[in-house]
Amino acid sequence: MRRVFVLLTILLAVALTGCGSNTPRDDGSATRPEGSGGSASGPVGGGGFARNPAALRFANHMQKQHGFDAKAVTAVLARAKRESWIIEQMDKPVRKSRGPSAPTGAWKRYRAKFITDDNIDKGVAFWRQYAGELKRASATYGVPPEIIVGIIGVETRWGRIMGKTRIIDALATLSFAYPRRSEYFTGELESFFLMARDEGFDPLKPKGSFAGAMGYGQFMPSSIRKYAVDHNGDGHRNLWNPVDAIGSVANYFKGHGWRTGQPVAVRATASGSAAGSLKSGFDTRYSPGTLARAGITPTGSLGGADQVSLLKLDVGGGYEYWLGLHNFYVITRYNHSTYYAMAVYQLGNAVKARMGGTGGARVAQVLAPSVDLAL
Repeated sequence: MRRVFVLLTILLAVALTGCGSNTPRDDGSATRPEGSGGSASGPVGGGGFARNPAALRFANHMQKQHGFDAKAVTAVLARAKRESWIIEQMDKPVRKSRGPSAPTGAWKRYRAKFITDDNIDKGVAFWRQYAGELKRASATYGVPPEIIVGIIGVETRWGRIMGKTRIIDALATLSFAYPRRSEYFTGELESFFLMARDEGFDPLKPKGSFAGAMGYGQFMPSSIRKYAVDHNGDGHRNLWNPVDAIGSVANYFKGHGWRTGQPVAVRATASGSAAGSLKSGFDTRYSPGTLARAGITPTGSLGGADQVSLLKLDVGGGYEYWLGLHNFYVITRYNHSTYYAMAVYQLGNAVKARMGGTGGARVAQVLAPSVDLAL
């Protein structure tokens, strides 16, 4: 990404006088037409959040804690837009599980968004282009290339969909015009200003998701400051650069406890009616013995794990059962969703299979899995 120093010079007009602690954590990308400006409270005067009381308090905090010029921070926030559509997007009702019901094929629909022949081919192209960087990241951080590839593929289709919303608009709107989560997003805005200073770019330039996630891996600012690495050795941590993104995704997983060489998830068979009564999800914990007594049996090695999660995927006409291990839980630290983590795992493995020239059978198996009819 092109680094612009003009506004940064203003932003850093006052020398650093002792940094306070940064309170750092991801969200997927989404884009919509940008809305109009306007402040959530108080008159606008100069546009954006120039006279918003919370924005003024934020600017003073940045001066006191991090040595920024409060007037320069306010000048940046004055050019941020309050985007009403972002608030509407955040307030969209989350589709909640209705409890026990007949399967409707929700997993098949979700999986079909990511695991397609065309998308797998693009993943193969990405892997081949950055094979050396993926191998080096895997050796350094202990995370398999297919998991790194799977994350970048699910998040941004390997850089094709990184979001078109200005990050300053997203974070200012959610910090100062969205009280329900203002504390979290104000912390992300703080990290974003610090990140701009650390890496030397104009905070008005970067674009990403409506929630402020950025780059190939869609990291939030606090995650960038905590986990991003300079994997290409140019002196900057730049997640719009695919090489830095590869290393940063691997480091993120290492930081969340990835266990090198351990399995992620194992397919299971289910017999009898007891399986359907067990709670499922990435955050459940069962001993293999407990599951065996309920008729749930792994089809492969659990790597010696004494605790697993029960994953129940709605494939329509029945459910597909998997047992999630520690590394599956680590994937959910990126996005707290069983379906998300399974899409990452299966997409990465589908790309790996096609890379190895055995893609036909492996991909067909991923796209059309067998169904366990135990409900």
